[in-house]
Amino acid sequence: MDTKVALVTGAAAGIGASCVRRLASAGLMVGVVDLDKERCAETVAAVVADGGKAIALGADISDRDQVREAARTLREAFGPISVLVNNAGIPGFKPFLEIDDATWDQMIRINLTGAFIVTQEVLPDMIGSAWGRVINISSMAAQSGARHMAHYSASKAGMIGMTRALAHEFGPAGITVNCVPPRFITGTIMSDQAFTDGKQPLAREAEIMAGPICRAGRPDDIGSTVAWLASEDAGFITGQVIGVNGGRYI
Repeated sequence: MDTKVALVTGAAAGIGASCVRRLASAGLMVGVVDLDKERCAETVAAVVADGGKAIALGADISDRDQVREAARTLREAFGPISVLVNNAGIPGFKPFLEIDDATWDQMIRINLTGAFIVTQEVLPDMIGSAWGRVINISSMAAQSGARHMAHYSASKAGMIGMTRALAHEFGPAGITVNCVPPRFITGTIMSDQAFTDGKQPLAREAEIMAGPICRAGRPDDIGSTVAWLASEDAGFITGQVIGVNGGRYI
């Protein structure tokens, strides 16, 4: 994997940063994409300190011009992109009848359309190499639903549908497309904000004990799964939704 290049979105912290570190430790050269390029510095520094290669890239994933420029910069630094992790997204908590058009559109634009844009901009590299990995980070809310999160659940469910469609379309080109929908992951901005704001229907400890594995998920639980899906070992796996959720589906 030491000749391959990965692009990870939403990678300044949390799950995205873990994906970057895991991929870099497997030998990949990684583009660290976040809305604010400066926030990527710590993630990049951790990779470089371990002897890996990474570059910070600022981009709004819902803006095609910014995504195209970030991908161009990554190619110039390391070469064609072989692995894509669509992790960037925003949360949202609002009763369904209070969701206005602007709130709905923003959620879909960032969480779903953003993944669509980045994937379109990167796939030609993979097609040209006859090898690629696309890994979409969805959410358990896409499978179970979540109170006051209809817009978020819908955006993340769309990622699952896109995953399966692209697996069919690009499998013959040597590209696998899979999806990881995490359950409650501690230490991320999204989950910490949800509990701080009292938006979650259950308290933090109750969520943790809802098991059957009675601990909170960690970013590295997702990062290690992503690194495996990006490897040659997972070359016969595509179109799959791999729940990293401690065994809880509701």
